Amino acid sequence: MKLYVDLGASSYPIYIENHILEKAKDYISQVFSGRKIMIISDDNVYPLYGEKLREKMSENFECYSLVLPHGEATKDFQNLPLIYDALLEVKISRSDLVIALGGGVIGDLAGFAASSYLRGIKFVQIPTSLLAQVDSSVGGKVAVDLPQGKNLVGAFYQPSLVLIDPLVLDTLPKRFINDGMGEVIKYGCIKDKDLFADLETHTSFEDLKKELPRIIHRCVDIKRIVVEKDQFDTGERMLLNFGHTLAHTVEQYYHYERESHGEAVAVGMYQITKLAEEKGLTPSGEAERIKKVLDIYGLPCRCGLSLNELMGAITLDKKNLAGRLNVVLLHEIGNSYVYPTSSSFFASEVTI
Repeated sequence: MKLYVDLGASSYPIYIENHILEKAKDYISQVFSGRKIMIISDDNVYPLYGEKLREKMSENFECYSLVLPHGEATKDFQNLPLIYDALLEVKISRSDLVIALGGGVIGDLAGFAASSYLRGIKFVQIPTSLLAQVDSSVGGKVAVDLPQGKNLVGAFYQPSLVLIDPLVLDTLPKRFINDGMGEVIKYGCIKDKDLFADLETHTSFEDLKKELPRIIHRCVDIKRIVVEKDQFDTGERMLLNFGHTLAHTVEQYYHYERESHGEAVAVGMYQITKLAEEKGLTPSGEAERIKKVLDIYGLPCRCGLSLNELMGAITLDKKNLAGRLNVVLLHEIGNSYVYPTSSSFFASEVTI
């Protein structure tokens, strides 16, 4: 399956296919004719796929690798110099390439390094987690975290190519499959009631698994359409942040050590919909439907914090512009909208 993100000079193809990782060299050769490649990965993914990829790419290119620790803590601004040093050590030039081989953390970090090194070099996304395959590898948002919050330093920088191999998900721990399902459910909530209804009819991820290439394709296609209309996140693309205002604050509160991103998004989607129902901004019953789907795919809906405990991080949210905070709410499942408000929207002693 092939999709094409049409962004003029920044356009690129996305391929979704079982076993495509084994043919990565052929696809990369179509978009890259330079000499050197740096594969950036983590210590979970590289032993599984990195060495084989490097060996294959070395048939045509001078290939190097940098393996970083796994986990959100790696996406720290302080780790950028490690990447720049590695690129400089092997004399990667502006005509060379970075491959991000990993989940969302590696994709974001390697992508931001590529966007800023020598004012920008080509990079390719090969996402190996469900969350990265359906969401973060597509659309060109790359970023690193600061102690004050998630993704506070970043750029819009599109890849030259995205290669998605659903079979690599077989090596993911169950928790990180569930994690990716948080973003899959988000797409159903914001744009596709039929996708959401499809997710409701299954009993577990194992039950859904045979349909995974189709599900990934649908999520990526939704994101492609949204990004083509709003590359720089000033309008419709904000809808992709459904659940994320609360999610990012929960992640930060626990220093990215407790909830994974998809788990935090799950909490955020349910809790903001519940809040919206209480304020008369979303019809009653939608939060309960979300909760039932979260239960099917092993995702939480609560985190045990009061909203007031999260207020400090909410005020630093990137969607907080000139004192106004844009939150994403639902008219109904499959139909979302941006609601301009302020951080006071969340002011409450209520435990979520």
